[in-house]
Amino acid sequence: MLRIRWRHFPRSTQILVPARASFPRSHSRNLLTLAIETSCDDTSVAILETCDANASKFPAAVLHFHEKVTANNLQYRGVHPLVAVESHSKQLAPLVARALDNLPRSITNLAERNYGPQEHRLTEDGPYNKRKVDFISVTRGPGMFACLSTGLNTAKGLAVAWQVPLVAVNHMQAHALTPRLANALESWGDQARDPAFPFLSLLVSGGHTLLVYSKTLTEHQILAETLDIAIGDTFDKMARCILPKEILEASNEIMYGRLLEEFAFPNGSSDHHYAPPRTRGEEISRRESDWGWALTTPLAETRSWPKSKVLGFSFSGLGSSVKRICDERGDGMTTAERMDLAKECMRVAFEHLASRVVLALGSSETIFGTRRARMETLVVSGGVAANRFLRTVMRSFLDKRGLAHIKLSFPPPLLCTDNAAMIAWAGTEMYEAGWASDLDCNAKRKWSVDGDILQVEGWRSSLEKK
Repeated sequence: MLRIRWRHFPRSTQILVPARASFPRSHSRNLLTLAIETSCDDTSVAILETCDANASKFPAAVLHFHEKVTANNLQYRGVHPLVAVESHSKQLAPLVARALDNLPRSITNLAERNYGPQEHRLTEDGPYNKRKVDFISVTRGPGMFACLSTGLNTAKGLAVAWQVPLVAVNHMQAHALTPRLANALESWGDQARDPAFPFLSLLVSGGHTLLVYSKTLTEHQILAETLDIAIGDTFDKMARCILPKEILEASNEIMYGRLLEEFAFPNGSSDHHYAPPRTRGEEISRRESDWGWALTTPLAETRSWPKSKVLGFSFSGLGSSVKRICDERGDGMTTAERMDLAKECMRVAFEHLASRVVLALGSSETIFGTRRARMETLVVSGGVAANRFLRTVMRSFLDKRGLAHIKLSFPPPLLCTDNAAMIAWAGTEMYEAGWASDLDCNAKRKWSVDGDILQVEGWRSSLEKK
């Protein structure tokens, strides 16, 4: 299991560094990148080193540094663009400075390499010199334009100063590749690149809900997307209605989805007690609670695809139903009823996600042009993927519908939310595939992962002279 040390710092600062390992710097195909992520309200910087796949005695990847600072948007109870940009402007340079302090040593005596959790203060004298990165990775889009530009412009400056290539990556592509990063951090040599292409990606966050067929590193096809609002946004809104006031007031964060899960399942997975529906009919049937209310399954009329016109997600109706129930109950709603409502809204939302996966896999030959047996993996990534109940529902739902052979690949919870480590990994995979970015590329507020990532202007061969 991926081991990540947590150290507590002042407000909203997180340092996420796996147990330290190292490998020989003399190996010519090792790659080192510094990565920046500023697509929304998280400012994150990472330094990632990857090892040649043929060097089976060394770790496939090592995070030398990974730190994140989240903007303080508490007074707005949501992400305020100006607050986010101000936070990036304040936090990014200090993060980069701390990252540089953690660049790995470049030494020639392999006997002095360490393979354990020891940490070293890097110096610039003697045989222990800091190594210059091979390229800079950064989020280009999608996201908030001003936030993206802050990170992208900083990355350009570093690339120019160091005279190294820039790799400006797609944020959603990076989420889809995160399980491959997690596996590389745990694996050695050529066992790291898992899951192998092709695979399905369910990308679920506060801003996106996508079911994507990931054919290759750069080729992706969106099979389903939200028709209204994202699942993470819906959870935050429902949590504001369901959670008792004292929990909301005591919280120091604005992403309330995690609080909703903790409130519904105080004992974690042992509280799940989930029984998946055996059929589509059972799935969409009305389930009245002990309190007299019931939540309707989104898009209940969609029974098959591609015969049905729409294979999509919808969460606005679910959110409206939860708000109406809370408004009708008012202050008379007990804690027990609030907990039941929290559990039920998550069950309905997660079964809705799972049902679209089942519909897509049931039509695999039409969608993928291949046999269903070749589609072996479903990647579930994004902030909502950290929800343990989602993992329970998805596994149980697929098993009950005859898809037990589908492997579920969830990143570790700490890598589900926006972070620079996934940007470093996506940049590394793109660089290894021969791609870099022009220095005149601009941030892209909208950048769909649908189609070929390389269709967007600004790509060039990583072998070209800068």
